[in-house]
Amino acid sequence: MARDRGIVTFMTPPQLPEVVEPGRLTAALRRGGVLDAGAVREVKVLHQRDTVVSHIVRLGLRYVGDPGGAPQSLILKTAQAAFSRTPADRGEHEVAFYTQFAPYMPPGLVPRCFDGHFDEASGAWHLLLEDLTDSHELATVPTLPPSRHQAMAIVTALARMHAVWWDHPNLGETFGTWASPEDSAARMETFAGHYDRFADQLGDRLSEERRILYRRLIEQSARLSQRYHSRRHVSIAHGDAHTWNFLLPRAGIVDTVRIFDFDLWGINVPTSDLAYMMAIQWYPERRQALERALLNRYHETLLAHGVAGYTRGALDQDYRWSVLWHITKPVWQWSINLPPGIWWNNLERVMMAVEDLGCEELL
Repeated sequence: MARDRGIVTFMTPPQLPEVVEPGRLTAALRRGGVLDAGAVREVKVLHQRDTVVSHIVRLGLRYVGDPGGAPQSLILKTAQAAFSRTPADRGEHEVAFYTQFAPYMPPGLVPRCFDGHFDEASGAWHLLLEDLTDSHELATVPTLPPSRHQAMAIVTALARMHAVWWDHPNLGETFGTWASPEDSAARMETFAGHYDRFADQLGDRLSEERRILYRRLIEQSARLSQRYHSRRHVSIAHGDAHTWNFLLPRAGIVDTVRIFDFDLWGINVPTSDLAYMMAIQWYPERRQALERALLNRYHETLLAHGVAGYTRGALDQDYRWSVLWHITKPVWQWSINLPPGIWWNNLERVMMAVEDLGCEELL
């Protein structure tokens, strides 16, 4: 706190971006339509933590004057120091989602964003988001899978989000960017280089059967990519849709599921999110117990929200296609130095799903 000519001002907490300065917060909340009168007087850090690639701070706000229903707390998201300005730092991409695309989505699907900025020169970025701590919670602690009821609610929310952008005429124009066949080929060439180093490092921990599967996928990648390049039955996919990126209403609270962490979003075949959620994150017994019911719920929700011409059989085919493609995910995760506790378990689970669903037939 500082005093100048009898006026009391409250300083930005140390090591936080200037966006949390009271005047900046006041302006952001006014733009967001949640602060008509009054002004932010003081900001304090209530809690902070690091995720794998980002830093999360819960901010408490105090106001001068009558703030009405203005939020008493906000979430500030910035780069995690260890991943700042690395290939794993996708803050620019997430800022673009919340500032350019989220405003076009129906309320109640993602947290509200009051401010977001990426600085090209420094690489610094931040997001100032609605704090849902008191009303919502994760289904479970990572990496415990959700209950059937929780999983149904999560997949329903995911289908609602996909339905908003399903074959939207502005995909690739106003919303997102299409990868060209040449882009896909270049990406696969990069992947092949990562895979060679990955396989060398794993040695006999990567069986010959799995090595053959990877080689066949690389060889067949142009043909397999035709599904994406058809530009039909596509949407904006989350890209990291494990169940711990969904917030469910707490007991006794009537509200909707919120989806967050959009640093990997992009135009894609939407089943890529379903395959990531189930085939990569769940061991076979749990996946087999919920998979069909969740795919049924997903399809029913798409139809209820206006998606037409997409059959249940097409969903199954796309899901198996996505599961097969996701054998690339552990290699990409390894390539950006995520810990083995992430990519090794993902590798084991997705390979079991590929075998269980007969995905090799697609090759």
